[in-house]
Amino acid sequence: MRTIHRTGVILILLLLSSGSAWAGFYEGFEYFEAGKYEQALEEFLPLAEEGNAFAQLYLGIMYDKGYGVPRDSGKAVKWWQMSAEQGGAVAQYNLGDMYAQGRGVPVNEREAVKMYRMAANSGLADAQFSLAGMYASGRGIQQNDKVAAYWYRKAAEQDDAQAQVALGTLYDDGRGVAQDYQEAANWYLRAARQGDATAQYNLGSLYANGQGVPQDDAQAVSWYRKAAEQGNATAQYNLASAYDNGKGGLQDKEQAARWYKRAAEQGFADAQYNLAIMLHKGQGVSRDDVQAYKWFSIVAAGGGNDARLGRDAVARAMSPAQISEGQRLAREWLRRH
Repeated sequence: MRTIHRTGVILILLLLSSGSAWAGFYEGFEYFEAGKYEQALEEFLPLAEEGNAFAQLYLGIMYDKGYGVPRDSGKAVKWWQMSAEQGGAVAQYNLGDMYAQGRGVPVNEREAVKMYRMAANSGLADAQFSLAGMYASGRGIQQNDKVAAYWYRKAAEQDDAQAQVALGTLYDDGRGVAQDYQEAANWYLRAARQGDATAQYNLGSLYANGQGVPQDDAQAVSWYRKAAEQGNATAQYNLASAYDNGKGGLQDKEQAARWYKRAAEQGFADAQYNLAIMLHKGQGVSRDDVQAYKWFSIVAAGGGNDARLGRDAVARAMSPAQISEGQRLAREWLRRH
């Protein structure tokens, strides 16, 4: 849920007339931003009861998050409905989330679509992104990738990174739009520059395959690294593979083992398998058959036949005590994950 409350300080200041009501709202807003929620409540509540849409919006947020009041999704919905009925786009968007998730109201995806659409038509990027997602998944409305692409584009043009990734993916796959790797690369790049890990990984993949951009292993590795450092497991695996196989001018078994391990710890089966091999052979790490047995066992538990064969091969060089320890470590890891 991307529940938001910022309507833009500039917009608020423009709306603040000399009237005492707006002066009271501004005081409440200052208290809210400072985390002084009890004082904010004192300012917002009478204004909200008088019909001030901004005060109603912020009261809804306070009840939704439990800021200065007991957390109460029903009361959040109540105040957001009042604000939404006055055309409050942010309240409409937040209500859409509540209906989509069944918080404070029963799940009603059609009503979620209605709320998202109202806010999207007001130009709210978050609502445009969410409405696009409903069309893409067919939730609350007939599935339509073409309309999804329309709304993703609206949000993407406002620099919403998630919408840029989603639009890039549609161009990548040719869903709702004609397949166009160059357009995919363009949208991935815009999101990647904002630090979006998925976009960074996807852009790296386009460079690796020469799709929409010149084939360039060094560029691929550069983008994989950015995504990997943010915890993207697939990027970590691809970066490890580049170090393992010398792609992009790299050849470093120690770094390969390091990145395989990071992806392995996130449950990436291919990384677990490759790490097990490196541990058994002592490539980039000290040889450790107990750890190799552990990782082979974990992959084998997911149905990996090659991993089962690898585990059995490693076991032939292990003592019964070592095998028992490897089994224990594997069970422990699987329990945790």
